[in-house]
Amino acid sequence: MLNKMNPWKKDQNPSGLRERVLQIKEHEVPSHIAIIMDGNGRWAKKRALPRVAGHHEGMKVVRKITRLANELGVNTLTVYAFSTENWKRPKMEVDFLMKLPEEFLGTFLPELIEENVRVEMIGYMDKLPEHTQKAVGKAMEETKDNTGLTLNFALNYGSRAEILDGVRQVLKDVKSGIMSENDLTEEAFSSYLMTKDFKDPDLLIRTSGEIRLSNFMLWQLAYTEFWFTDVLWPDFNEEHFVEAIEAFQGRQRRFGGV
Repeated sequence: MLNKMNPWKKDQNPSGLRERVLQIKEHEVPSHIAIIMDGNGRWAKKRALPRVAGHHEGMKVVRKITRLANELGVNTLTVYAFSTENWKRPKMEVDFLMKLPEEFLGTFLPELIEENVRVEMIGYMDKLPEHTQKAVGKAMEETKDNTGLTLNFALNYGSRAEILDGVRQVLKDVKSGIMSENDLTEEAFSSYLMTKDFKDPDLLIRTSGEIRLSNFMLWQLAYTEFWFTDVLWPDFNEEHFVEAIEAFQGRQRRFGGV
């Protein structure tokens, strides 16, 4: 029987897509998928709509892709929702973006709980508006014991700031004798980052045709497979997600070896 989280209702299943999903599940599925969700504003502009309409539409896509990632057995799905640089955008747009977590989690949280999905966040929580902190905090608290897919929001996140904060903490710990310089390895430094509880991403997806990382997980993406598409995020669908994973499964990952 299909449950609420399962996206494969008959009227939503393009021809052959279900078969491709079953095929994917027979091979290695990326444990951690990270997505730079780009193109909301351009999607809205093409339709003579305000930019916030694109962000609202993009929120629906997060919901669809979370459902599919959960069904595929992905362990972690990290979505780049708001960067530390995005505060430079017009105040009306920023205010709207800060309200989206409330709307998204307010309507989707019961389903996430039912389907054993855990909500997490990386980023600078204390600099978010109180109402945004409350919405995200509530979702994290109510799903903390779930053991399925982790839906990880990169919210007010910037990788350079994260790395600098990690370096500062390492220097502090060396100075105080908690660790020695000789103990500092790549693995040890990773434990000082916001992603310390997550495996590095296996696959990065970026939409909208832009081919850059935009200050996203610069340390963690060292050996990640990248997949870029011209599709704007509000138009991104399950078939595109499947295509990205198929491309991942067709690559040979050497991690610097032969």
